[in-house]
Amino acid sequence: MEFISQKLDDYVCAHSEPEPQLLYDLNRETHLNALRPRMLSGHFQGRVLSMLSHMIQPNNVLEIGTYTGYSALCFAEGLAENGRITTIDKNEELEDLVNEYVAKSKFKNQVKCIIGDAMDLIPPMNEEFDLVFIDADKSNYINYYNMVIDKLSPGGYIIIDNVLWSGKVLEAVEPNDKDTQVLVDLNKMVHEDVRVQEVLLPIRDGLLVIRKK
Repeated sequence: MEFISQKLDDYVCAHSEPEPQLLYDLNRETHLNALRPRMLSGHFQGRVLSMLSHMIQPNNVLEIGTYTGYSALCFAEGLAENGRITTIDKNEELEDLVNEYVAKSKFKNQVKCIIGDAMDLIPPMNEEFDLVFIDADKSNYINYYNMVIDKLSPGGYIIIDNVLWSGKVLEAVEPNDKDTQVLVDLNKMVHEDVRVQEVLLPIRDGLLVIRKK
């Protein structure tokens, strides 16, 4: 589902900060060589993520779902001095592409890419995060939220992608549609969580921005 017309989307992009050249190249290579390139944050959403990162100026970022590394590099733009990002993904096939573009960036010493299952890797992490970005398998979104909320610093942020799920969150959920049901339950759970303040932004497929009180 497209939430705004292509013409209006083109206007929005034309009046937003351009992609840095490295991200433009990564965007193009992702569309040429990676499966499901729509998973990429892309120009407009990427500039939103960069802007949010500049506003938060995080010291320590956790990203669940690297894909080709585009969003991690967007967040890196707003890191505090000596800030760092840990990004996790299961997909070994994209590891070389991610490492190539991280190595080309000025943030190569601040971005740590890990291949593995976030469900196993996150619980033993003994550190505090200022910003967590969740953009991985939808079936585990609630699990990810519950795993990271206590690792989030007071005043820290969780940003969750795809929470509108092409508008499916408005429809009757099919019995076998686990992903949609998880997203419906997640949005409700976060809205009722007294520990946080949240706003759901209708940007692309929906960005849920959550601040820990």
